[in-house]
Amino acid sequence: MALSCLTLTANPSSVICKCKVSLPTAPHALDATYIRRAAHLADKSAGFTSPHPNFGCVIVSPSGKVSGEGYLYAQGTTAAEVQAVASAAELCRGATAYLNLEPSDCHGDHSAVSALLQGGVKRVVIGMRHPLQHLRGNAVRALRNQGLHVDLLGEDLTSNLIEDAQKECLLVNAPLICRASLRVPFSVLKYAMTLDGKIAATTGHASWISCKQSRNLVFELRGRSDAVIVGGNTVRRDNPRLTARHGGGHMPMRIVMTQTLDLPEEANLWDMSEVSTIVVTQRGARRSFQKLLASKGVEVVEFDILNPREVMEYFHDCGYLSILWECGGTLAASAISSGVIHKVYAFVAPKIIGGKNAPSPVGDLGMVEMSQALNLIDVCYEQVGPDMLISGFLQPLPDMVPVIPSLNETFVVDPTVSPYESRIIFFYKTWDPYGVLSNYSPHPIQMPDENGDCVTWMSVEHYYQAHKFIRVDDPLAQDCVERIKSAISPEEAARIGRSMQEQKPYLIRSDWDNIKIDVMYRALKCKFSIYPQLNSMLLSTAGSVLVEASPHDLFWGRGRDGEGLNYLGKLLMKLRSEFLGESSSSSETPSLTV
Repeated sequence: MALSCLTLTANPSSVICKCKVSLPTAPHALDATYIRRAAHLADKSAGFTSPHPNFGCVIVSPSGKVSGEGYLYAQGTTAAEVQAVASAAELCRGATAYLNLEPSDCHGDHSAVSALLQGGVKRVVIGMRHPLQHLRGNAVRALRNQGLHVDLLGEDLTSNLIEDAQKECLLVNAPLICRASLRVPFSVLKYAMTLDGKIAATTGHASWISCKQSRNLVFELRGRSDAVIVGGNTVRRDNPRLTARHGGGHMPMRIVMTQTLDLPEEANLWDMSEVSTIVVTQRGARRSFQKLLASKGVEVVEFDILNPREVMEYFHDCGYLSILWECGGTLAASAISSGVIHKVYAFVAPKIIGGKNAPSPVGDLGMVEMSQALNLIDVCYEQVGPDMLISGFLQPLPDMVPVIPSLNETFVVDPTVSPYESRIIFFYKTWDPYGVLSNYSPHPIQMPDENGDCVTWMSVEHYYQAHKFIRVDDPLAQDCVERIKSAISPEEAARIGRSMQEQKPYLIRSDWDNIKIDVMYRALKCKFSIYPQLNSMLLSTAGSVLVEASPHDLFWGRGRDGEGLNYLGKLLMKLRSEFLGESSSSSETPSLTV
C-alpha cells in the first residue's frame, strides 16, 4: 500500500500531507477535497482523543459552500458530527457531510448518526470504514436504512484523487488501524544524528546535535503520542524529562525499558508532578530498587521475558495507541528486529564528529550484505532549519479488508453466536463493545449538591474526582473542584484529580476512603437510570460476570494478572440486580461480596 507523505509543521497538532491538490475538475474532485479537509480537521486532536479515533466532519451546503465543521477534541467530548451540524444550522438541510472515518457510536446513544439525520443531511461521504470489527459498518447501515445516500471512498467512489484522499484518512488514524490489525501500538522511532551517522560523541555527550526547530518538532511528536519510551542507557547518560513542553494539554506517559534495573536513584523521570513514569523490567530485578521507585510513585511492571514485542503487546492491552521511541541504538535495534517499529523520523544535522566508538542510532541487526538493508516506504524529506528531516514507514499500514468475519457476518452462518453471551464480560476503554459500562463514558449526569440544587456533571468520572475535594475548607480544594467540573473530558478530569491527590494529599477529604465506593455507586445509578439505552445494555448482561479490565487499577479494575478487586464490576452487577428487582433496597450502600 502506497502512503502519502506526512510532514510535521511548527504549528502544534498540525499535520499537513504534502500532496498536490488538483483543481476540482476531475470526477469526484470536490469529494476528495472535502474529505481531505475533514482529515486535516481530525488531525487537530491527535494525542488527545486516544484511545478513540481522530474524527473530523465538514458540512457542505447544496450551494457548494462549507457551512459547518467540527472535530472530536478528546474522549468524552461532543462528536465531530454534532458540532458540524450545530454550526451549519439550517444550511444543513439537503447538505452533504464529509467524514474522514465512519462514525463509531459506541456509547449506545448514536449521537453522530442522529445528528446527521436530524440536521437534514441528504448525502454522506466517508473516507474509510471503521477498523474495529464490532463497529465496522454499523453507522453506514444505519444511515442507509434511514434513506441517506452514503458513498465510501475506494468502494463507491474511485479515482486517483480519491485514492490520495483515502490515504490521508488512513494516515490520520494510523495508530487505530495498527491497534485493530496488529494488536500492538503504532510505534515511531525518532533519533537525531550527525552527517556521519553519530548520535553522540565518543564521551556520550549529545547536546545538541539537532537545531532548536528540530527539537520543537520532537516536542510535537511527543504531544501526539500516548507514551515515550527510552532505555536504561538513555536515563543514565542523558537524564531526560521526556515532556512535551507545549504549554499544557496532553502529556505522554514515560516508559523506561531496562533488563537489569540498573538506574540512578535520582532522575528527572522519577519526578511525577507533571506526568507518570512506568518502568518495565525482568522479573526479580533489584527488588529493593523496585520498592524505592514505588515510594516515588513510579509503577514497575515485571516481565518473565523482557523484549519489545512482549512490552508492546502489554501496552496494547492497556489501551495505548501510539508510542514514540527515543532510545539508543541497542534498544532501537531490538525494537526493529522485533517488528514493532512502524515509522522512522531521522533528523540529520550538517555536522561531523567522527569517532570510531561514537554510538550510532541503530545497533547490530545481524545484516552482512546491503541486499539485507531495510528500505523505508513513502520517504519524505523536509529541511528544518539547517537540519534535514527524513521520514518513512518501515512497514506499510495493515490492509483494512477484514480477514476475520464480524459478529454480524458470523451470525448469518451460526445464529447461536452472539456478542452478549459471554460468561465473563470485560470492559475497559469506552470504545469496547461494552464501553458504556465505563465510568469514562461521555454521558452527563445530574446530581443534587449539598444545598439540594441540581448540578450537571459531564461524566461519572467528573463527579467522582470532584468529590475527593468537596466539603474541604480550603480555597485550593474548591478551585480543584471547579477545574474538574469544567474539564473538557473524563481523562482530563481524572488527571486533575489524581495529580492534586498525589501532590497535595492534605486536600483530600478525611472520609474519602470510607465513602468513595458510595460516591461511585450513586453516580453510576444516576447514569444508568436516566439513559434507557444504557440501562438496556446493562440488563442485557444478566447472568454474566462484569470485570473492569484495567491492568493498572487494583481497586476498581482487575489488575494485570487478575489480582485486582474489580470494585467497578461489582458495583455494576449490584446495580444490575437492583434494576432487575433482585435487591431489597436501593438506598443502602451496596454490598460488594459479589
